[in-house]
Amino acid sequence: MTPKEKAEDLVDKQRTILDPLDMGDYTHLAKQCALICVEEIMNSTGGFLWDIEVKYWQQVKQEIEKL
Repeated sequence: MTPKEKAEDLVDKQRTILDPLDMGDYTHLAKQCALICVEEIMNSTGGFLWDIEVKYWQQVKQEIEKL
């Protein structure tokens, strides 16, 4: 999955959670939740990510911010 596809996937998953709450425009909240997920992934490995993995997740984060 490309970083852009992963970003869209994560935000869409957050939207499915927020949508039933009928909160109106929940895109911003979905993006914030997705960014938290990415940060948790990057921090939960105890610093044992390969450089390519770090770069991938940083790109995913950037793509989320663009959405």
